[in-house]
Formats: sequence, structure tokens, C-alpha cells
Amino acid sequence: MRKLIIVSLLSVASALSFNRCSAQDLAKNPFITSMYIADPSAHVWADGRLYVYASHDIAPARGCDLMDQYHVFSTDDMVHWKDHGEILRASQVPWGRPEGGFMWAPDCAYKNGTYYFYFPHPSATKWNDSWKIGVATSKSPASGFKVQGYIKGLESMIDPAVFVDDDGQAYFYYGGGGTCKGGKLKDNMVEIDGEMKTMEGLQDFHEATFVHKRKGIYYLSYSDNHDVAGKHNQMRYATSKSPLGPWTYQGIFMDPTDSYTNHGSIVEYKGQWYSFYHNSALSHQDWERSICVDKLNYNADGTIQKVIPTGKQN
Repeated sequence: MRKLIIVSLLSVASALSFNRCSAQDLAKNPFITSMYIADPSAHVWADGRLYVYASHDIAPARGCDLMDQYHVFSTDDMVHWKDHGEILRASQVPWGRPEGGFMWAPDCAYKNGTYYFYFPHPSATKWNDSWKIGVATSKSPASGFKVQGYIKGLESMIDPAVFVDDDGQAYFYYGGGGTCKGGKLKDNMVEIDGEMKTMEGLQDFHEATFVHKRKGIYYLSYSDNHDVAGKHNQMRYATSKSPLGPWTYQGIFMDPTDSYTNHGSIVEYKGQWYSFYHNSALSHQDWERSICVDKLNYNADGTIQKVIPTGKQN
């Protein structure tokens, strides 16, 4: 009897310990507080760490004009985050806008031993008509990136996203102003293979494309056009059996935060799915943003449950 009681007490203690760990397995939002960071693109690489590639809001903000100096952060436990420092700035882009700035939401992909960092940047003072999608490469996930040029033949749009499928084929997406386009990348990861086509089936697309895959289904997430009275971007998503659609609209998975914009990513890490996004909880200013992460869960039919942001919200 004494042995049974001891085992039972140990079981209770173990359960309590598990519950305590489960409740504390995410850093407090925003999880980066040393600077203003936005547009988190999260990826898990072969070294077992989760990396976040993000844009940088320079204070005091001047709208989104002064964004510059991309940073990379990583973790192996979702609690402790390492700032790997700056990996690229506008002055290092040979073809870039003379006045700099305008280093907006980036993405990163890995193929055949090389990390490819994709970033939008204008090439002229008249920035809105001269966007190009630059590509920098490195053998390391968080340092040593060198600009190789930009993807030729694209329209002047923003928010690059790259998805590498299980068979190694890479797909490129970008968009803005209500248009989302996608296409295949060649093996060199810097050229489009064929034509870009409009992603059909999305509802109220604005920007911030991100694609992930789960159980054979492709998910395209994005921000909408601020059409909630008195509020800001909602995050929506659509699904498909093909990485280039057509897409079936599924709904809203995140309500507006206290920031005028939202832009994020969805990734699985150590058996749990996560939604990365940004808000303005530290600054209370729309263009001095901070990155956050919360757990994301799926229903039995593969639809996404509503993500409830944690941490301070206005």
C-alpha cells in the first residue's frame, strides 16, 4: 500500500510539473523587446533551431519609410531567444534606392546547402513604382548574407514568400494592393520558371502572403484590407491540394491587433504549430511594432482554430 501511495504521489507531482512547463513554454509577448521588429517569417532548419527573419522599424518612425536593417532571431525552446544581429541593410544593395529605407517584409528559404534571403526594396526615388525582390545568399542561416541581385521579370510588388515542397520544388509568391501571384522557381532559386499567375479563390487579399503545408494540404495565409469598422488587418487563409491553387477560402484565423498592419507566418516546431505576428504593444505606435508568437491549432477537418493573441493588447 505504501508503495502504491508513493507511486501515486509521484504521478501527481509529474503531472503538476508537466502542466507548469506547458503553461510556461512560450516567452512573454512581445518576445523581442530590445528593438522594434515587424513581419516575422519563421522557419525551422536542419540544426534543430527555429529562426525568425524580420524587418526593423527605426524609431522615431516616419510611416514605413525608414524601415531598414534586417535582423535574425532564433530559439531552441520557444522561451529563450538569441539575436544574431543585423544581416542586411539598404546601403548594401547595389541597385537599391539612393535614399535607402523601405526594407519591407522578407522571407528565407534553404536549398542544396544555401540559405536564400528574399527582400523587397525599391530601385528608385519613386519607390512605389520601382519595387524589386532582392536575393541575398549565405551558407549560414543567420550571418554572411551577400546580395546576389534581384529576380528578373517581376512586377513592382512586395512581400516575397518562398515555399519549398517535399520534392524540393520551390515556389515563389508575392503581392500587394489586392493582388497575389505565385509561380515556380528554377533550381537556382533566383529565376522564375515559367509564368507567374494570379492566386485564385482568395477573399479580400491585401498583402503578407505565407504558405505552409500540413498533411498534404497547402495553406496560404495573408492579411486583408482593413475592412473591419474602426479596426485594422485581420489574418485570413485559404487551402488547396496544389501549391499554386486554385485556393478555397476558409476564413479568418486572427482578429486585428493594436497595430494598423499585421504580417506573419505559420510553422511547426517540435510537434506544435505556431502563429507568428506583430503588434504595437511596446510603443503604442502603428509603425514601431513588435513581434509575437502564439500556439496555433487545427480542427479535425484541417481548418485552423482562431488564434487568440496573448500579452498586452490595446
